[in-house]
Amino acid sequence: MKITMYTIILSIMLPIFQFTIMNLLHSKFIFIFVLLVIMLGIGTTGYMIIEDMNFIDALYMTVITLATVGFKEVKELGPSGKIFTIFLILGGFGVFTYTLTTGARIIIEGEIKEVFKKRKMKKKIEELSGHYIVCGYGRMGSIIVKELMASNVKVVVIEKNKSNLPESDIFMYVEGDATNDEILKNAGIEKADGLLTVLPSDAENLYVVLSARELNPNLLIVARAINKEAEHKLKRAGANKVVSP
Repeated sequence: MKITMYTIILSIMLPIFQFTIMNLLHSKFIFIFVLLVIMLGIGTTGYMIIEDMNFIDALYMTVITLATVGFKEVKELGPSGKIFTIFLILGGFGVFTYTLTTGARIIIEGEIKEVFKKRKMKKKIEELSGHYIVCGYGRMGSIIVKELMASNVKVVVIEKNKSNLPESDIFMYVEGDATNDEILKNAGIEKADGLLTVLPSDAENLYVVLSARELNPNLLIVARAINKEAEHKLKRAGANKVVSP
């Protein structure tokens, strides 16, 4: 009776398992998670039916079996339970091996891809000249970038928070603090034609203007002033034009 019930459960779980594989291949992390949950579900259900264990004991047996940690069984297993455990170990070993190798590959590939992407972008920025630098990719920064690109102007964005940038590689960017001279140099300020700074505070914009003017005396600099009294200071610092919303 127990074996028959177990067979029925397997016949129900198998189509679900196949359906899950077909529909979650596009998302490897979700697929791996679902695969592990299914293995735990099969193991727990099997022990509950075959060995008449309660849920906690069955789950515990499944975990220690899949993890192959060698802890003592909850109870002495019968022949059916031992056969089930053999198949669970074989299946679980395959799942855990696949999980580890796939997870490691996703992480390593993502990191390698990110490194090569940054190197490629850095090289492209180093080859630029006559471009514009936009400091800050907030609401105003995104509008400015869009307008410049619509006019076929080469743009490099400096943004401290990479999550603010869109996923697509529509422009080149440097991740970092625009008030830092090294970050400005990484954006190619010495060969740029213009810089627009629209950072969230007047102090930051003032600092960028001072640094940019020192690094490139011939640079066209446009700065945003949050407060009206900051306009004069930004012009004195070297801004050609100050825009106050």
